[in-house]
Amino acid sequence: MVKELNEVIEFIEAHLTENPTLGMIADYAGVSDYHFRKIFFYLSKVTLSEYIKNRKLSEASKDLLEGLSVTEVAFKYGYQSLDGFTRAFKQWCGVLPSEIKKRGIASTYPKLFFAITVRGGNSMEFRIEEKPKFNLFGVTGRVPMQFEGINHAIVALAQGITEDQRAEMHSLQNIEPREVVNASYEADANFLEESGDLTHLIGVLSTENRASGILERIAVSAGTWAVFPNEGPFPATLQDTMAKIYSQWFPGSGYEIIDKPNFSFTRMNPQKEGWAYSEIWIPVEKGK
Repeated sequence: MVKELNEVIEFIEAHLTENPTLGMIADYAGVSDYHFRKIFFYLSKVTLSEYIKNRKLSEASKDLLEGLSVTEVAFKYGYQSLDGFTRAFKQWCGVLPSEIKKRGIASTYPKLFFAITVRGGNSMEFRIEEKPKFNLFGVTGRVPMQFEGINHAIVALAQGITEDQRAEMHSLQNIEPREVVNASYEADANFLEESGDLTHLIGVLSTENRASGILERIAVSAGTWAVFPNEGPFPATLQDTMAKIYSQWFPGSGYEIIDKPNFSFTRMNPQKEGWAYSEIWIPVEKGK
């Protein structure tokens, strides 16, 4: 990333009353809008738009405590109506803005500070691969974003795969990695709308276009992929590797994330309980 994230946080702070757009913030950071939102979310566990909203309301709460009127504060932080500000404020902290001065207590949402400088090299193992266009065939479902532990919605999705679906996946699978993969695809579009859920696909990669209709088909254009092998306790090692990709590898890699499916596969070790080899495949392009 061209600028350290703490610099971007200060940029946001300096423009809270100017309604900074997400595109404007990404331009300041020197990366694409899509890339910055993904990096910010994986590091902070909060979407960029939610963070900005919370910081605005936190500062608004302080202004109210210091005696500014509700109308003054609402328009200071870019709300188009008093009603809109009042609803947002009450939803945020549970009380009406008019009650802050009476109570003598302001609600706060501290600004973020990233204690680790996410810049420079790293020792992560990775490789870059070019792939032709292909299809993802599999079963899909909406699942919540989750950074730690077992995602039970994904487990339930896997348990619901029929024998006919498994057989068709096997017949279609014809390019590397020749594994059953877990992919996130349509969810990345929803991510731009700051959604808390994603669409998950369990399936295979194929250059075939044929299908009987019992599987979803997602077309993926040709492109570049950063591949991250990892091995250890499952799912902790896989999730830790994913976090390191966004916090350590991307900022100094010269690559940016693009809006295509990312996927991973896992091979459990039959000789070692809870141990697995995994690979994470992330679509990338050279940065600005």
